[in-house]
Amino acid sequence: MFDYIIERANANANNRLHAGYGPLTFSVVCGDETTVVTVDGEGLRFSDGVPGNGVAFTMRASVDAWREFRRADPAPGFQTLSAMRRTQNLVVEGDMVAFFRHMMLLELLFSNLSDEVEPDDSGDFSPEIEPVTGHYLRIGIGGKRHRLYFEEAGKGQALLCLHTAGSDGRQFRHLLNDSTITDRFRVIAFDMPWHGKSSPPAGFERDVYELTTDKYVEMILAVATALNLKNPVVMGCSIGGRAVLHLALRHGDRFRAAIGLQSALYAEDRSLGDPQPEMALHRPDIHGGKLAGASMAGMIAPQSPSSERWETMWHYMQGGPGIFWGDIRYYFDNGDLRNGGADGLAGSRCPIYLLSGEYDPSATPEMGREVAELANAAHFEVMKGMGHFPMSENPALFREYLLPVLERILSETDG
Repeated sequence: MFDYIIERANANANNRLHAGYGPLTFSVVCGDETTVVTVDGEGLRFSDGVPGNGVAFTMRASVDAWREFRRADPAPGFQTLSAMRRTQNLVVEGDMVAFFRHMMLLELLFSNLSDEVEPDDSGDFSPEIEPVTGHYLRIGIGGKRHRLYFEEAGKGQALLCLHTAGSDGRQFRHLLNDSTITDRFRVIAFDMPWHGKSSPPAGFERDVYELTTDKYVEMILAVATALNLKNPVVMGCSIGGRAVLHLALRHGDRFRAAIGLQSALYAEDRSLGDPQPEMALHRPDIHGGKLAGASMAGMIAPQSPSSERWETMWHYMQGGPGIFWGDIRYYFDNGDLRNGGADGLAGSRCPIYLLSGEYDPSATPEMGREVAELANAAHFEVMKGMGHFPMSENPALFREYLLPVLERILSETDG
C-alpha cells in the first residue's frame, strides 16, 4: 500500500528538508503486515519485516482504516494521521517525543497516500492591491497597554470577527476581500494580544499567557468600544465560537446578532500530547509551531483546497511560544459552559446563528446541535465538506453557508 509514494515523497523538497533533521526510523502496521520506514537526508526508504531496535515508534491501523484514509474523500476521522489518532482509528506506540517531533514530516509524507489534486498556479499574475486596510489600535485591556492590530474593509453594518486559538485575523482574509459582503458590512478582524501582529504587553517575559472568559469578553468589548461599533454583529470560530456564546449571555443587548462557527459548550479532546499536551507543545526538543500546525491538519476537511489548507496550518506554525496552549486552556477549562453555565442563552436579546463543519472532531455537528437546542438558535446548519476553520480552509464553500445567514440578520433584526 505504501510503496508507490516513495518517488512522489522523495520529489517533494519540503519532505527532504524535514527529513534532513533525521534520521528517523519507524514502522507502519497495516493489518498483519509491517513496513519499516527510514527517512534521512537521502530520502525515504521502505523495507518489510520485523522492526529492529532502531525503530522509534509504530503507527498501527487496520487495513480498512488505511484504505479509508487513502480515499480522496474519506469519512470524518480519516482525513489525516492526526484525525485518525484523535478518533482512535490509529494507534501510536513507542517514543511519543519522537512522534511529536516529526509529526509535521509524517503528515507531509502520508499526504502522498491520498489522491490529492495539486493546486492550480495558472492564471493572471498582474499586481493587485487588495481593498483591505490595516491599523494599529493603542488600547488598555486588563490594566495593561496593548498595541493591537486589526484589518477592515467595507461599509455598513459592523461585522466583528474573532479568530481561532493560536492563529490570527488572517483567517478572515477572504471575507475582507468579498465585495458581496463588504458592500453591506464593515468587516473587522483583529489579532488578539500576543497573536499575529499584536505584540504582547510590556513585561510579557515575566508572565505566562492564559486566556480566560473574563479576559476574552473584556477584550472584545474594549475593541468594539474603541472602534465605536454600534450594535455590531459578532462572528467567532472555535474559541471565538465559544466567546460569542459568553457575549450573548453577558452582553446580549450590545450585539445585533452572534454567529458561532464551530460553537460548542465544551471541548475535551486532549489528544495533542500523551500524557501532557503542555509538555508536548513546549519541550525544547519539539518545535511547538510545527506540532500545532500538524495537529490542526486533522481538523480540516479533505475537500478543502490544498493551498487554503496549508495556509491555515501555516498560521499555526508561526504562533508564539505558549500562545496556543494558553488559548486552549480557555477552550478546555475556563470557558466550559456545561453544568448550567449556558442557562439563559435562550433568553438572550442577541439572536444566535450557528454553523458547524462536518469534519470537525473538536466541535462536532452533534455538539453544535446541542448548543442550538439549548439556545433556541435562530439558525443551525451543518456545513458539508467543511472542518474546524471554514472561513480559512474553504472560503468559497463557506460563503455559500454564510451569505444566507447575513441576509437573514439584515432582514430579521433591528439595526
